[in-house]
Amino acid sequence: MPSGASLFTGWLVLKRAPALLALVAFSAFGQTTHDVVIEGYQFVPAELTIRSGDTVKWSNHEKRTSHSVLFPAEGGQESERLFPDESWQRQFNQPGRYLYHCGPHPEMKGVIVVE
Repeated sequence: MPSGASLFTGWLVLKRAPALLALVAFSAFGQTTHDVVIEGYQFVPAELTIRSGDTVKWSNHEKRTSHSVLFPAEGGQESERLFPDESWQRQFNQPGRYLYHCGPHPEMKGVIVVE
């Protein structure tokens, strides 16, 4: 049979379990993945506002054309070429406005706003 001290310590852990679970849930679910679709030679949506720590996933829904996601203000950081039905994702950890365009089709523009 456990001692009184063990029962008391166990009770404190159980009593605090909801708060601990809430903290774990907040950490695990605090980050979201947002979708940007590439179709009709456009990024849809063209502007997306997210929270710091969130991820954006670009998916190419074109039938025959490849695209990329290029961030000129970040030294030209660019995704690999996305062929039909392929995707690429990036996590944004710093607040700011991230302007981007398609590498092979610079007229295709978008912006990610990180709050």
